[in-house]
Amino acid sequence: MRNPKAQPTLASSQDGLVEVSASEGLLRSILATVPDAMIIIDTSGAITYFSAAAEQMFGYDSQEVLGQNIRLLMPEPDRERHDDYMHHYLETGQARIIGIGRFTVARRRNGEVFPIQLSIGEAGTGQDRVFSGFVRDLTEREEARIHLEELQNEIAHVSRVSAMGTMASSLAHELNQPLTAIANYVEGARELLNNPNLDNIDTARQALDDAAQESVRAGQIVRGLRDFIGRGTAERRVESLPRLINQANALALIGAREVGIDVDLEFDPQAESVLVAGVQVQQVMVNLIRNAVEAMETSPMRKLSIRTQRLSKDFVTVSVTDSGQGFAPENMDRLFEPFFSTKGEGMGLGLSICRTIVESLGGSIWSEQTVDGMRFSFTLLSADTEDSDDGPASDLSG
Repeated sequence: MRNPKAQPTLASSQDGLVEVSASEGLLRSILATVPDAMIIIDTSGAITYFSAAAEQMFGYDSQEVLGQNIRLLMPEPDRERHDDYMHHYLETGQARIIGIGRFTVARRRNGEVFPIQLSIGEAGTGQDRVFSGFVRDLTEREEARIHLEELQNEIAHVSRVSAMGTMASSLAHELNQPLTAIANYVEGARELLNNPNLDNIDTARQALDDAAQESVRAGQIVRGLRDFIGRGTAERRVESLPRLINQANALALIGAREVGIDVDLEFDPQAESVLVAGVQVQQVMVNLIRNAVEAMETSPMRKLSIRTQRLSKDFVTVSVTDSGQGFAPENMDRLFEPFFSTKGEGMGLGLSICRTIVESLGGSIWSEQTVDGMRFSFTLLSADTEDSDDGPASDLSG
């Protein structure tokens, strides 16, 4: 006689199998629609699962890679080092990237190396352990970043060219001084040499020395403008901050003596060296100084103050303060927005470009109203501190 309780037990077992099968089907369906590639490997590094997104990303059919070592998807030198990474983790339990996402590179079937974001997890114990990796292709994002950098550099170049237009008339006046002096010295020396006695020869020699000094001055003006207007690169190197500020100040204040501006410079000896792209810092300074000059055009007191200060071990601060009328409170939060301008003919790109440059150099920029005017300040990375890079470690295990 059959046990009347046996049938329900069998039915429950079948229901459980159906539920497991349904769960596996649901899981596979979900994994098939995940945009990131998913790869699972065992403790030997052999691939046991290769999702549809992984097939599309790497160019391999899953049947081609199942059972093969994950090294297949790595470029050198990580391909050669991967097994050592795996053995090290299995022996010591010291994970390098398990549970921590990182940016690295991978290799497609056609040999193309491309940037990825990799996140790795671990499941199981002992020899039953598996490692799951989620891989996100960053190619489009990297291309967009490069394009954005090129666009920013182009905008910065156009901005410098536009700034040159506003300097043109004053520049002619500034260059005319040393050129006129050179002509006068040379003419005077020639007249003295028409009567070549000892005193006249000594005086002519002094006049020619003065002419040479004036020619050097003219050359410095032209060279400074050439460096400023040049496209430049974002390559950082150790620069003297006072030197950069003095050069930018000379460029920005061409003609400013005619409007009676009192310039006060104060350099902190502890903020001497910075790690920057020099021409970009000069562009920021020229923009801020010329803005300050324009802000003081109708002010009874025209005082421009430029300060440097050691802010911390990592950063120095540069501030440009004017005695102009400042900005309306409702405009303060919008000063660095692209295309926002309080000037009738302004494009509203100057301060926006300043922010882009300063942030690309690892600093920040801000503005504040003072009792007598307006202050713009920004930070730069001190040359005493340089970001370190752990270097690539592209293994897909740990």
